[in-house]
Amino acid sequence: MRAVDLIIKKRNGAQLSTEEIQWLIKGYTDGSVPDYQMAAWAMAVVLKGMDDRETTDLTLAMAASGDQLDLSDFAPAAVDKHSTGGVGDKTSLVLGPMLAAVGLQVAKMSGRGLGFSGGTLDKLEAIPNMRIDLSEAEFRHAMGDIGMVIMGQTADLAPADKKLYALRDVTGTVECIPLIAASIMSKKLAAGAKSIVLDVKVGAGAFMKTLDQARDLAQTMVRIGQLSGRNVAAILSSMEQPLGLTIGNALEVREAIETLQGRGPSDLVEVCLTLGSHLLVLAGKAQNLDEARQQLQASLDNGQAWAKFREFVAQQGGDLAAVDQPASLPIAPIQIDLLAESSGFVQRIDAETCGVVATELGAGRARKEDAIDPAVGLVLKHKVGEPVQAGEALLTVHAASNERAEIALAALKSAISISPTSVEALPLVFESVA
Repeated sequence: MRAVDLIIKKRNGAQLSTEEIQWLIKGYTDGSVPDYQMAAWAMAVVLKGMDDRETTDLTLAMAASGDQLDLSDFAPAAVDKHSTGGVGDKTSLVLGPMLAAVGLQVAKMSGRGLGFSGGTLDKLEAIPNMRIDLSEAEFRHAMGDIGMVIMGQTADLAPADKKLYALRDVTGTVECIPLIAASIMSKKLAAGAKSIVLDVKVGAGAFMKTLDQARDLAQTMVRIGQLSGRNVAAILSSMEQPLGLTIGNALEVREAIETLQGRGPSDLVEVCLTLGSHLLVLAGKAQNLDEARQQLQASLDNGQAWAKFREFVAQQGGDLAAVDQPASLPIAPIQIDLLAESSGFVQRIDAETCGVVATELGAGRARKEDAIDPAVGLVLKHKVGEPVQAGEALLTVHAASNERAEIALAALKSAISISPTSVEALPLVFESVA
């Protein structure tokens, strides 16, 4: 085979065979297919698309380009959850312990944040001494001991995707449903979970801005999972405003702790219950979504989810004293409120602007090599639809310096708008795909 022939074939709108896709991905991984030819092929895919079989073949080829975890001997029914990225999205910190508390084995490999979308690993590392790089022996021990692991992806997990993702980022080929779906699902399949739930975010603070785009991506990923022999479901959830009340690593850990202790914001709890209910049904632990929801809610009410979180932190070396006394987690030295200029009802909280401002404060990364400040971020005081009085705090900026706080406040003034008349609360979960 020749790469140029496969480029021409896809450019002309023809389907590539399984063997051709496998050959192309293998060649790109080992360097025999150069970047410029892979970029041309990716652009042909953007223009001509791929059908379900091609997309599944691409996913499986990328998953097979490196290590593939075999959990069959110690976690044959392991589950996983993936979010397409959002602002204030700390669901993994809450949902993982809930699932483990009701008897599921949670094997989650997470990434770090880049841009305004926060990374689960960065949040966890706000806990002193928390380890996210585990050996295979430690991984197996944790799964057997407490039934839950959240760790960093190994360097050899889907290396073809890592190369192709970086290439797409600089060649204008990011926004393509088959390539996005294959990128996400290749890592999920390589990580070995049997049942997977996908949280596809929609709105201003999400990669998918419209419901149609999000639905297309969700349906494509679910079909890939089905064709690959996995149990997969997806929900479409709103990211017009941040999820929960906090944006920033230590701030989000505190909110996750409050949620596990039964004091969390209703939108965060609802997303966790919805995602978790689908996973319990997929894994055969509940007959229907209502029964699954009751089990998960009980894990919050009876304290078992909180106890499982403490076990998880201790298992991975984290400081339990900091978890039990979350006020001891990193705290920013400067905290300044953004005040409402008029009375009324919160009409809009732009999630993307909030995420970008939090990143500029140091809560996220513009480049992979940027350092994270675990203490900084934003804390919302109100959500869309809630009443507010003139002079009341809309949010609090947590910053490392007065200068950064003032810059953040100036940027945030346009992110929140107040209506003189009542405003309905935003929808949270639009639909599910299974």
